[in-house]
Amino acid sequence: MSLAVAETPSFDTDRAEAFAARVGEILDTGAIAVMLSLGHRTGLLDLMAQLPPSTSERIAKEAALAERYVREWLAVMTTGRVVIYDPARRTYRLPPEHAASLTRAGTLGNLAVYAQYVALMGQVQERTLACFETGEGRRYEDFPDFHQMMAEDSAQTVVAPLCETLLPLAEGLPKRLGAGIAVLDAGCGRGQALLAMARRYPRSRFTGYDLGDDAIAHATAAARDTGLDNVRFAVRDLTHFDEVERYDLITSFDAVHDQRDPQDLLRRLCRALRPGGLYLMQDIGGSAHLEKNLDFPMASLLYAISCVHCTPVSIGQGGAGLGTMWGWETAEAMLAEAGFVEVTRHRLAHDPMNVWFVSRKGPSRDRAA
Repeated sequence: MSLAVAETPSFDTDRAEAFAARVGEILDTGAIAVMLSLGHRTGLLDLMAQLPPSTSERIAKEAALAERYVREWLAVMTTGRVVIYDPARRTYRLPPEHAASLTRAGTLGNLAVYAQYVALMGQVQERTLACFETGEGRRYEDFPDFHQMMAEDSAQTVVAPLCETLLPLAEGLPKRLGAGIAVLDAGCGRGQALLAMARRYPRSRFTGYDLGDDAIAHATAAARDTGLDNVRFAVRDLTHFDEVERYDLITSFDAVHDQRDPQDLLRRLCRALRPGGLYLMQDIGGSAHLEKNLDFPMASLLYAISCVHCTPVSIGQGGAGLGTMWGWETAEAMLAEAGFVEVTRHRLAHDPMNVWFVSRKGPSRDRAA
């Protein structure tokens, strides 16, 4: 009797070298991302979009920053093909085609906002290593400046198109808001969306809850400074939220997947709506199936954010840690189980990373919170 001998797969040198080159590209791109974050935070990218080709001395002077550091940052931007360098004149320029997606005034959305998450991952690396070793979670307050980053993201994906594009996803909703209804934003962060609605619809009454003390303090101060008296904010752990049939509209923007128990929260939100009330939910639009996310926009970044923030925050609350890429299929099924009789899903051109759900509560029914 002869026994077949398993053959050892041959080593493909060309493939190994190609992958090594790919790793080099990854490392290079990661460094560029951190520098884009610095360029965003310092305002250098915004400034260069307004300047003609300029020397590092002029750019530093206009930005009120140290020239030596600005020059080194410009070297990264040049080798990263972000800015164009003229060696004869020693000038740098940010082409308008690049500024369109890297500045606060960019017409294609400011992708430099997302570069901040890459920098944040480095800041919390030691804490993330501890999570790998212990299996424990983290707290929201363990992440410096996270609410600021979320607010910037929300400003361009939620607040800017809110009244003209997002609210009309629910037929008749703008008219109802104009007449006056009760609205809750669950997980409101710094409250930008709620403040925008409160200004637009003075007859409606708005409430914002969030677990973060700093976020609520910022939102409350903003409401006070703008003189709005139809909006209030409060620090609230939604784990035990139980307000029965109090609201006509509830919203949540990128706030459900990192809760301790998303399914229980959705049940509680449904219970808090009056019969026929609406729930508008934005969340990450990836699939629950990894293999379907290979071509999803910035999927690796989203999984990485999930690894260092969303998953440990959920686990830190005693949750299952569904993660950022919990999947639209999971969200849709949970909305239906929570008691919503109509669930419609929307993808919008301005926001390819997210999905929007418009859900309606049916006739009153006694569902335990």
